[in-house]
Amino acid sequence: MHEKCGVVGISLEDRDAARPLYYSLYALQHRGQESAGIVTHDGFQQHSHVEMGLVGDAFGPGDLESLNGSNGIGHVRYPTAGSVNTCCAQPFSVSFKSGSLGLSHNGNLVNADEIGDELADLGHAFTSDGDTEVIAHDLARNLLEEDLVRAVKRTMERIHGSYSLTIMHDETVLGVRDPQGNRPLCIGELDDGYVLTSESAAIDTLDGELIRDVEPGELVVLHPDGTGYDTYQLVEQANTAHCFFEHVYFARPDSTIDGSLVYEVRRELGRKLWKESGVESDVVLPVPDSGRAFASGYAEAAQDAGSDIEFAEGLMKNRYVGRTFIMPTQDERERAVRLKLNPIKSTIEGKKVTIIDDSIVRGTTSTQLIQLLKDAGAEEVNVRIGAPAIVAPCYMGIDMASREELIAGDQSVEEICDEIEADSLSYLSIDAIAETLQTSKADLCLGCVTGEYPYDIEGEETDREVTRPEIGEEPTVADD
Repeated sequence: MHEKCGVVGISLEDRDAARPLYYSLYALQHRGQESAGIVTHDGFQQHSHVEMGLVGDAFGPGDLESLNGSNGIGHVRYPTAGSVNTCCAQPFSVSFKSGSLGLSHNGNLVNADEIGDELADLGHAFTSDGDTEVIAHDLARNLLEEDLVRAVKRTMERIHGSYSLTIMHDETVLGVRDPQGNRPLCIGELDDGYVLTSESAAIDTLDGELIRDVEPGELVVLHPDGTGYDTYQLVEQANTAHCFFEHVYFARPDSTIDGSLVYEVRRELGRKLWKESGVESDVVLPVPDSGRAFASGYAEAAQDAGSDIEFAEGLMKNRYVGRTFIMPTQDERERAVRLKLNPIKSTIEGKKVTIIDDSIVRGTTSTQLIQLLKDAGAEEVNVRIGAPAIVAPCYMGIDMASREELIAGDQSVEEICDEIEADSLSYLSIDAIAETLQTSKADLCLGCVTGEYPYDIEGEETDREVTRPEIGEEPTVADD
């Protein structure tokens, strides 16, 4: 799996926003490593710098100095829709009759092609194949006829899918969260302004205070002078569709997502994993780094239950090796596991081992990891996963494998256990996820673990009643 994107928007009283945006993008780097960019506005004109690569590579010594203005937005991207090239890097910028527009998008639209085709027929020229440009063009069109709030509402009534957006219309920064809250977005206060961002860890980086999550379907408009913000609840739906994988894997452990500290959620999931499928062994090892909090909770619950199981760091991670998921061939992916993780034999040799991870996708990494532990002398290797089995792809902004590539797509737990050559394998239940997040399953997006989705996706089942916008029909914008 690849991370989704990270977005940020900042309005300050009397200093340039470029450097705080730069620091925020560093805090969100885990959400995307393909490109990074910042767009600012100085009250007269828009300034933009967007490049491929990590934040530290995308910005040189003089780039921030050229981004004038106390208002701006930023973006780190991993491509889930659109090509891997500069034209799809964000923030996306466009100038039109009503001014300048910049847009950063985290998520994925289901009906981007329909809207794009309609706009192309109306004369809009597109420079990329990404859904972000579709949103930008649709919003620009609506801004020709409506004020800012009504224009955003009209666009929200046309786009279908997951999105958290930071937008800049001239010098006004705003944030929008999709009506089901699938993608995270929060607002924070700084000493001299306000910030909208995907994760609260970025607010912490700026020495700010988290105010709250942006509500699903809510628009937040920051005052250009950095003194406050206005909010508008533009769309309301009966149920949310929060992505549970934010808590399981994608968000930083020190972030607060939808009111819950991610680290504590993962520890509680680990405790429930022991309660549901604990197995007696000598040592429990996290797969670094994603399995660490789960393993800590798992070991604590085991010890509370009277087990002598020991928590230990038995796998050392080489942080200078890239992700095994993006290696182009199977042989390279297998070799990358050996380069990335090295066992501490004294912790493993002659012992019954339980390893804890957040997920199994293709199974390649798990197979190699188990063999690595057995080569190091493990007497037994049990595998426990802090999430349900991934049986279907994600259409909402996570670049998962296809159904054919997912090891759990057409195999039972027992068959997967045999394939990865583990001594035992168990996944966490969906009920445990909902209980830990203190929410109903009806308010979560569980498509990747159930095969039923909260959006109308061609060829897929839905888990609720979904009304897909009819593109080509002008929506009715309410007066309020």
